[in-house]
Amino acid sequence: MTRRLRPPNTRRLTVGAVTAVATVAAALVVGPSAEAASASMTLVVSANQTFRPVTYVATGSLYGLADATNPSDSLAAAIKPNTFVQMAAGGRQQPTGDILVVAPKAARVGAKLVDRLSDYYPGWPYQFSWSTWPNFVDAQVRSVNRTTVPNLVAYEPWNESDQTWLSSNGTFENFWTRTHRQIRAIDPTTPIQGPSLSNNISGMRTFLQNAVATNTVPDIISWHELAGAHLIQNDIQTVVGIQNSLGISPRPIAIEEYASPSEVGIPGALVGYIAKFERFGVRDAELAFWNQSGTLGDLLTSRGGSPNGAYWLYKWYAEMSGNMVVTTPPSQTSIDGAAALTSDGRQLSVIFGGGTSGSSAVQVNGISGALGATGRVRVKVERVASTGRTGASSGAVTLSESEYSVSNGSINVPVTTTNTSAYRLLITSTGTSTTTRTTTTTSTGTTPGSGAGQLVTPAG
Repeated sequence: MTRRLRPPNTRRLTVGAVTAVATVAAALVVGPSAEAASASMTLVVSANQTFRPVTYVATGSLYGLADATNPSDSLAAAIKPNTFVQMAAGGRQQPTGDILVVAPKAARVGAKLVDRLSDYYPGWPYQFSWSTWPNFVDAQVRSVNRTTVPNLVAYEPWNESDQTWLSSNGTFENFWTRTHRQIRAIDPTTPIQGPSLSNNISGMRTFLQNAVATNTVPDIISWHELAGAHLIQNDIQTVVGIQNSLGISPRPIAIEEYASPSEVGIPGALVGYIAKFERFGVRDAELAFWNQSGTLGDLLTSRGGSPNGAYWLYKWYAEMSGNMVVTTPPSQTSIDGAAALTSDGRQLSVIFGGGTSGSSAVQVNGISGALGATGRVRVKVERVASTGRTGASSGAVTLSESEYSVSNGSINVPVTTTNTSAYRLLITSTGTSTTTRTTTTTSTGTTPGSGAGQLVTPAG
């Protein structure tokens, strides 16, 4: 049984001027004759400005684990999954994904778990009943807790009330108040997250006003981003602005489902989500469940299947270490990317893609401070092409390995990109003409203490 598709919401490398050894892939030209990229096609990386430790914010998924064997531990562990959102123990929403069944596997691959209580019920909308809910909540919290599931990080009482809560059951706000109080009476410490709205967050203010009035503000604020990465900045600014206006102290943000059905499995479409979740201080984000459980959010061709192209993007992401550094895209719909500097300052990794196909570039500033290099740096350029959601991929290809001269602490790497592909730059010092490393830390994000982002200005 696959996830029911919800109706859409209406809100909703060419390397030049260097000596290069290159493997030329389809849709990418390597050579000094490439057209220079405009500012609207250039991602800027500030290598000497760190803003949060590497935590692989976006590597989790909804129903990413199906059962005790799917996916394999090796495939899951390689992308360093942050968090899985799974069905309540004994749930009937799906035939797979029971949190108690998959908990040992999640622990083995180093992932945290969120218990989605509403998935106890079948149907869409859920076949909820007040006659069964209180007894279920009592049994669930007593059987799924931090004693039985040490990597449990939150209870999620309900999912997408804007689409699944029926007015015949009363108001959703009353449901939230009663359920929050019941959970807290049994378990006073495990975080509760919500309201878990779909990408339509218009009900957030009403929800939070009630939560403030009833002392049931969630520990983690959550919703979904299913209609494009370009909406993320505005949504976060809107929610942070609501919290501030209601006097709510900063809360971590969890995006429990992200990417549309046409985006999952496509590396170029997913880079922007990763970049923006990192940039705007999201604590964790999970790929949506549109097709099959146990595929790590459609990073595998099927349950029990092979990696597709997007899987290798997430493996690149998982190979980052140290601290995330500031990246600045030309716009919310353009090329975008995320970057990390190793703790020893020896390597800068940049993953990027999306936007419009054509002559793009990555401008890397602050190299002298980040890598201690004032002369030359080595740059490796790689590409992972989209094979579609159900097409197997053998991984990335190397497009070039070159040396670049550092000018005023910067280099510019032109790359002719395809918008469905993802790319990676690995930049290392040549070991000559070095200076003392100096980096600065930016910490003006939305979630102090749980992973601050680069910059978030609440919507007024």
